[in-house]
Amino acid sequence: MFRVRLYYVFTIIVIASGSIPKGYDEGGFSASITLKSFEQDFGLTESQWKGTASGLANRTANISSFGVLGAAFGSLIALALADRLGRLRCWRLFVLLWASGILMQVFSSGYLGLLLFARIWGGLGAGGLTVIAPLYLSELAPAKSRGMVVSIYMVILLSFLSLGFFVNYAASVTMPATSEQYRVVMAIPLVPVGIAFICSFFLSDTPRWLASKDQGEKALDILVRLRRSGRNNPSVIAEYDEILEQIHGSNQTLKNVPIMSILKEIATVSTYRERFLLGCTMQTVAQWSGGNGITYYIPKIFTYAGIVGNNTSLITSGAYGILKLVFTMMFTWFLIDRLGRRVLYMAQWKGSNNKSASDAAIASVFVYAVGWSIGLCTVQYLYGTEIYPTRIRGVCYATNMALHWFFQFAVVRVTANMFVSLGIWGAYVFWALVCAIGFVILGLWAPETKGVPMEKMDELFAGRWWMGWKAKRDLTDNVEMPTLKHGERET
Repeated sequence: MFRVRLYYVFTIIVIASGSIPKGYDEGGFSASITLKSFEQDFGLTESQWKGTASGLANRTANISSFGVLGAAFGSLIALALADRLGRLRCWRLFVLLWASGILMQVFSSGYLGLLLFARIWGGLGAGGLTVIAPLYLSELAPAKSRGMVVSIYMVILLSFLSLGFFVNYAASVTMPATSEQYRVVMAIPLVPVGIAFICSFFLSDTPRWLASKDQGEKALDILVRLRRSGRNNPSVIAEYDEILEQIHGSNQTLKNVPIMSILKEIATVSTYRERFLLGCTMQTVAQWSGGNGITYYIPKIFTYAGIVGNNTSLITSGAYGILKLVFTMMFTWFLIDRLGRRVLYMAQWKGSNNKSASDAAIASVFVYAVGWSIGLCTVQYLYGTEIYPTRIRGVCYATNMALHWFFQFAVVRVTANMFVSLGIWGAYVFWALVCAIGFVILGLWAPETKGVPMEKMDELFAGRWWMGWKAKRDLTDNVEMPTLKHGERET
């Protein structure tokens, strides 16, 4: 008989709410800089920059990208803290960092320096959450549904990204163009994240982290509660034994292990090194494919495409966000644990032809949104949390996400200038070339991880890197671990 595991669902929703800061920043904040009230307070009106389009582009890019820069450093802070403090305490710490940054941002009216500092400070929290939340969710979920569980992070992220555009639209048509207009827009995400923060005090850390800290009994108690089962349930016993076997049998304990020792292992153990580089490559392709450049400037891009009027542009941007949300939900609930990661990640190619007709340009952006949603948008988060063993997972994933944020900073920072210096079409050509290169490299390198327990990833990566596409994918809980088709790697 089907039983709803309320504590399990509650935990997923609370922790996945850590995606709201990133999602709302890409939708709510990125759109708020087009509000007349914001432009007037921070000197972004075109009349102030006549004859100096590059100067306006630089200021706009700085305001948009400094939050991303802070997030990159937040990811590095997560690298240092995730294994020491635990997933849950780090999650709370980064929520507080982000919230304090948002409050400074809300009350920075007219002071550009304070706004830029607040963007960096709040970004520290947002960046740390992009490491901790997916990491927590991946360690929480059983192998068969791990893809769906981790991807709920992206569903919530995109929900608030879409909501942000409509909040801006509502503010633009119902409120006068004063400082209060954009203050309200910026402050809204404090409410749901604040509720999640309070709810987090009813949660416990992940069984895998607890076990890695020699708290085996507590880890088992949490696992039993999450699975809503008894201690003698065979599936719970099997899952718990696998966790202990990897941690103790493969020397995966984290107790009193310095970060430098873990970094040395990543550099010297070939299978760890390959997986780390694969995670970095996946993040590189995802960011330089142009996704966040388009998202942060989507209202302006629709204006370039011929959509007249700021309000109309915001509505169209909201529709763009909803399209991404819908296809991500389809991907999360119906495809990721059935078709797998490789098939969907390879759907990254997007239409980016330079057509003069407005309807063709707009259609191309929406076609891109579909491809992004079912591939690059989500798989990069999921894949990076599941391919590493417990001992190096926190360090590797935090480093991957730091790279993610540094590249996202670079993309967001240069996109406005690319539109000016390359002509709008040149930016799309560059992004399309990145997609093509990534399609080939990752198509050869990345093995399918669908249904493979995290404790058995060593088996999956036991072949030559360029034969990853041929690796066997039947390393599930119910199947005896086979030898890979393409030989064994030296370790």
